[in-house]
Amino acid sequence: MVRKPVMPSISNGGYLQGNAHGHLDSMGSKEALKQEKIVLKKKITLLRGISIITGTIIGAGIFISPKGVLQNTGTVGMSLVVWSVCGLLSLFGALSYAELGTCIKKSGGHYTYILEVFGPLPAFVRVWVELLIIRPAATAVISLAFGRYILEPFFIQCEIPELAIKLITAVGITLVMILNSMSVSWSARIQIFLTFFKLTAILIIIVPGVMQLIKGETQNFKDAFSGNDASIMRLPLAFYYGMYAYAGWFYLNFVTEEVENPEKAHQGIPGDLAIIFQCFS
Repeated sequence: MVRKPVMPSISNGGYLQGNAHGHLDSMGSKEALKQEKIVLKKKITLLRGISIITGTIIGAGIFISPKGVLQNTGTVGMSLVVWSVCGLLSLFGALSYAELGTCIKKSGGHYTYILEVFGPLPAFVRVWVELLIIRPAATAVISLAFGRYILEPFFIQCEIPELAIKLITAVGITLVMILNSMSVSWSARIQIFLTFFKLTAILIIIVPGVMQLIKGETQNFKDAFSGNDASIMRLPLAFYYGMYAYAGWFYLNFVTEEVENPEKAHQGIPGDLAIIFQCFS
C-alpha cells in the first residue's frame, strides 16, 4: 500500500496541491503567503484624521509658546510677524507631506520617506534618534505641562510640588500608552473628544479678545513695532517657540496604512492647518 503525500493546510480550511514529494509548488507558496499576509486595519476616517492633526497641533505648545515668542521678539508687531512666518512654513511642510502621503502609501512618516529616498542606514539612524531623543523629550514637555495644568486649580494659594507634577505626568503617560495599545478605534474616539475641548479652550481665549478689539481696545497695537529692543540673536529662539506650537502637521503620515481614504484625508491637511493658523494668529 502506497501512502499519499500529506497536503499542507492553509488558514481558510482548504488545501493546496502539492507535488509527488509533498512540497508546495512556487505558485501555491505565493498564494499562501498572500492569504496569510498581515495588514493594519483601516479604521481612521476623515474626521478621525482631522482630529489627529488638530489635536496634535493644538496641545501644550500653544499655551507655552506665546510667552517665549513675545520675550524673544520684544514687540507685539514683531511677534505677530514671527507667528505668521511660522504658520506659512508649517503650511508648506503640510502641503509637501500631503503629497508624499498620497504617493507613498506606507505608515512611518519621516522614517519611510528617508528609507525610500536615501536607503536603510540614514533611515535607521533617523528612527533611533526619534526614539531615544526627539520623542521622549517632546513627550516629557507635553506631559509635564499636562500635570501642571491639572494640579493648578488645587494649588492656587501655593506652589505646586514637583513630585506631584511628576506623579500625574507618569499616570497620564501610562494611561495614553494603555489606551493606544488596546484599541485604535477607542483612541481615535477619545482624540476627537479631546480635540473638541481643545478648540473650546482656544475659543474661550479668542472670543473675549475679539470682543475687546470691537470695543476699540487697540492700545497694544499702537506703535506695535516699538518697545523693548530685542537682539537679532534672539529671533531664532522666537521662531523655535513658534514652530513648536505648530508642530504636529506631519503625524497623519505615521498612520497612512490605517487611513480609509489616504488621498481624501491628506488633502484635508492644508485646510486644517489654515484653520489652526487663524486660531493661533
